[in-house]
Amino acid sequence: MGMTSLALSLALAFGMAPEVARAQENPVRVSIPSQPLGDALLQLGEQTPLQIFFSQNVVAGLTAHNVAGNLPPEEALQQLLQGTGIEYARSGDNITLTSPQSVATATATATATATAQLAPVMIKGGILGDLSAPYAGGQLATGGSLGLLGAEDIMDSPFSTVNYTSELLYDQQARTLADVVVNDASVRTLTSTGGFGEDFQIRGFPVGSGDVSVNGLYGLVSSSRVPVQILERVEVLKGPGTLMRGIPPNGSVGGSINVVTKRADDEPLTRVTGSYASEKNLTAQVDLGRRFGEDNAWGVRFNGVVRGGEATTRDGEQKLGMAALGVDYRGDRLRWSMDAIHQEDVLENIRSQLGFDKSVTELPDPPDGRTNFYPGTRLTQRDSTIMSRLEYDFTDNVTAHIGMGYREGNNRQIFPVNVVPGSPPNRQSADADGNFSVMTTYYDSYSKTFSSDAGLTADFDTGIVGHRVALGLTYMDQELGNAYSAGTIDVPSNIYNPTPLPPGPAERLSPKRASQSTLTSYAVSDTLSFADDRVLLTLGARHQTVDVNSYSTSTGARTSGYRASAVSPVAGIVFKPLDYVSIYGNFTQGLTRGTIVGQSYANQGEVLDPYKSKQYETGVKVDWGDITTTLAFWQIARPAGQEDDNNVYGYFGEQRNRGVELTAFGELLPGLRLMASAAYTQGKLTKTQDGINEGNRAPGVPTSTYNLGLDWDTPWVEGLSLNGRVLRTSSVYLNNTNSLRLPGLTRFDVGARYRTKFAGKSVVIRANIENLTDKRYWLASNSFATNGAGRTYMLSASVNF
Repeated sequence: MGMTSLALSLALAFGMAPEVARAQENPVRVSIPSQPLGDALLQLGEQTPLQIFFSQNVVAGLTAHNVAGNLPPEEALQQLLQGTGIEYARSGDNITLTSPQSVATATATATATATAQLAPVMIKGGILGDLSAPYAGGQLATGGSLGLLGAEDIMDSPFSTVNYTSELLYDQQARTLADVVVNDASVRTLTSTGGFGEDFQIRGFPVGSGDVSVNGLYGLVSSSRVPVQILERVEVLKGPGTLMRGIPPNGSVGGSINVVTKRADDEPLTRVTGSYASEKNLTAQVDLGRRFGEDNAWGVRFNGVVRGGEATTRDGEQKLGMAALGVDYRGDRLRWSMDAIHQEDVLENIRSQLGFDKSVTELPDPPDGRTNFYPGTRLTQRDSTIMSRLEYDFTDNVTAHIGMGYREGNNRQIFPVNVVPGSPPNRQSADADGNFSVMTTYYDSYSKTFSSDAGLTADFDTGIVGHRVALGLTYMDQELGNAYSAGTIDVPSNIYNPTPLPPGPAERLSPKRASQSTLTSYAVSDTLSFADDRVLLTLGARHQTVDVNSYSTSTGARTSGYRASAVSPVAGIVFKPLDYVSIYGNFTQGLTRGTIVGQSYANQGEVLDPYKSKQYETGVKVDWGDITTTLAFWQIARPAGQEDDNNVYGYFGEQRNRGVELTAFGELLPGLRLMASAAYTQGKLTKTQDGINEGNRAPGVPTSTYNLGLDWDTPWVEGLSLNGRVLRTSSVYLNNTNSLRLPGLTRFDVGARYRTKFAGKSVVIRANIENLTDKRYWLASNSFATNGAGRTYMLSASVNF
């Protein structure tokens, strides 16, 4: 019944597109979320031909309601001004706003007052240009950055992308990046909140936090978890993104995630937020933004966060201290930004992962969501990042950019390892009843990353053909170090009644260099436009060089390495038979640096050769006005990493994932927002060594996933909104032999928020419940499983001063 309801909801979303919206006279697409009225009018000027003049004292202290859809510009203006008492006079496309007290004298003298003119704004191709406008409903944007290809509207892009706005992040009370990206059925998290780190899966392939880019640069955010307090947008690309931003550090091929940091808006911001999450975890955040100087050219945005308390694991502790400063300049031709971020996490009694013995054919029932398998675990993490970007328009059609950043991260872990009882450090996983023996180790690590890119973009015509040519360079150097200190004492334990960890090793070693990776590339692309932009053809290629060396952490000697180069081509096409329909297709090829084999394998420390992956995709996107629907067919193939009978890890065969994706998002009715999606994936092992496991399902890949989310502004209480979300994931296998199966799961989330004013200040109160039914379930990452978090209550209050 649950799947039938989801399927019907998706069918409804695709089928009920309102033709009447397109029948209105001279409509334009408008998407303006609820915000201070001055900011809303700025956005209206960007999205319509209207030129709006107003004094700041006319709009001071007023808030505009959400306005979205295909509307005549003046009707959109009327909706924004509804209930404010503000009146306006129109002459052509010029609009002059006046307060009720000044209507009688709003004559030629009005031009002598301090006014603001909203000129049309062109979105530049660079990272520092204006962000794409929110789509109807305000939860997703109409486009996002695609690195080398610049900022693209989703209807003009030959790729599948999802771009989440800060409004969604706040309204869902997202804590980290993982809480955001699961809003799409093609993306799943492989770990649960409160663990050592966060891993994702896009189109059935893993994407680690270390492969998340920030403002287009890899390696500059925490490799464990990314707090949302620094984020303005979250941009998800499905499929290899090598052409756009170069090789990701860990070689993700299923997709990529780019986060965009906050910038100061024209409207001054002083927001204080306090929040609570069960159990007894408290967070305080301050968000400050100011612009100053001539034409508000300079901006400063600061975010500070302090968090502490037990949270989602029994007797646990989740602490966070973070400070982020963003400074930017926007001139007529020059744009510049700088970000400095410092983050410290301390987690105790961590939600850990557990391996099961190869003889296990059925997993035990998952324990409750607050269980920590290894009482006594601890993670201390410190990350510091500084980055800067500069863009300059040589002409109206030629733009150059350069960006660079440096990050240093340090982790200290009390790390559990399952061993043969009475015989550590020989390893042995848990049995079918959840019994295991564990010893305590110390695993400490560091990373030092320098990341940069530069490029030039030019727009020009050759006859009837338009061109957007881009040239790009990337360079990343990353040093990783670690120290593994093994214990000598083990204790018996069980997943339902965990035993505290035994004493650790007597000596804690200091991390030493383990690997050095240098990734360089240069790229060229041309997006050709024909027939009044009804046909867009993108061609490009990136030449990449991978230089990886592995070192002994005991002696410092180089143990292995390689240097290899390859070219990754891309071709994409968009055809628009109608203004609101885009038929697209693409071929992309990714290059992944070779894996450095981990400590649990016989060939630990070996550096495997780099490999290529290929994606073929075709689909259709339809913008019905207030709802956009997409349908995609795709295939990705890459070498399959696994161990052989001698516990030697290597690339033995190929993993081929094929799938179909459907999405629908926007505003079903005024005040009723929708995010719905479904993904059907066939993950298969092919070309295996000696035919072993040939044709088996690829481990960790669900055959079907569904999402349905609704957010509704109630008509009977002004300012009150209710929301709900359903996430369904089918069963997966934990191994290549398909002998151990992880059951499917369905999770329900609900929430509410209330916008009001108190003492003249805008206040938003939000309440959410994740995992409403307190469902017990397993999550899997590679061959390891963890128990999902149980029912979690979240409450927050934000005040704008």
